[in-house]
Amino acid sequence: MQTITLDLLTEKLKNAPQSVLERVFGYAEALVEPTSKPYSLTNEQQQQLDNQIISDKSKYVSAESLYSDLKSKYEL
Repeated sequence: MQTITLDLLTEKLKNAPQSVLERVFGYAEALVEPTSKPYSLTNEQQQQLDNQIISDKSKYVSAESLYSDLKSKYEL
């Protein structure tokens, strides 16, 4: 596997449009930012999130289906 250097990256991006450069910059920033959360959850909130991870996914309803059902129910 070839090691990527700044020179190789510069060469690859030298003709890239500004929008691509901004996306690459955002990605690079996200990679080197600290991984600590800028927020904290209460124990109850963390427990609720943990319970969602292990919940039965077969009981989930798609957003489109829910929206359609609500429109029908309330005649919107």
